[in-house]
Amino acid sequence: MRRRKHQLIEEESEINMTPMLDIVLIMLIFFIVTSSFVKESGVEVERPAAATATRQEQGNILIAITSENVIWVDRREVEPPALGVVIERLQAENPGGTVVVQADRAARAGLLVQVIDQVRRAGIEDVAVAAEPIEQ
Repeated sequence: MRRRKHQLIEEESEINMTPMLDIVLIMLIFFIVTSSFVKESGVEVERPAAATATRQEQGNILIAITSENVIWVDRREVEPPALGVVIERLQAENPGGTVVVQADRAARAGLLVQVIDQVRRAGIEDVAVAAEPIEQ
């Protein structure tokens, strides 16, 4: 009798982990679906300083212009004539996204204007140029 009671207590003390694992997997799926992914440019640039620079919380599409006047989008080098097509594709993947152009301080201003023009031709009006704030 005593042995049977001891076995009964042991059987009841097990914890069922299945419901907890189900909840964790559902939460993981929820966070993956609701998160927004940022397309990085793929290179580091030395941004110019500006006294009026303000922090923008989120830029979904990043375009970088290096000091050698090479354009990078989504970790790939892009030629200026093909930039519009690449931007349209990224915009289709993330509608309503903003574009941030990170131009190196040694890059040509004409190339920066050309990039902004290509972005606007792709149908995106919300374009920002990245700058470092001047520390006071």
